Amino acid sequence: MNWQVYIILCSDGTLYTGITTDIARRLRQHASGTGAKYFRGRRPKEVLFLEGGHDRSSASKRELHIKGLSRAGKQALVQSAAKPLPNPLHLSY
Repeated sequence: MNWQVYIILCSDGTLYTGITTDIARRLRQHASGTGAKYFRGRRPKEVLFLEGGHDRSSASKRELHIKGLSRAGKQALVQSAAKPLPNPLHLSY
């Protein structure tokens, strides 16, 4: 199965990192409050980074590595990937 690692910009300006096999489904879950507890009190705004081609194990390791980066490190990662992501990866409220 193809796992993806993602970074979401939240409504409060924070960056959330996670893994999924279906980014559109996962984004809907986060937006509806059925995803991670992190999104209680904040909303997902936009997927800034999406990296595919992982199995579950390597996706989890990559997620852990990204979560260990500083905010500046995460922003640099997003900039280095800098290719537009397709809709529905952007939410407007």
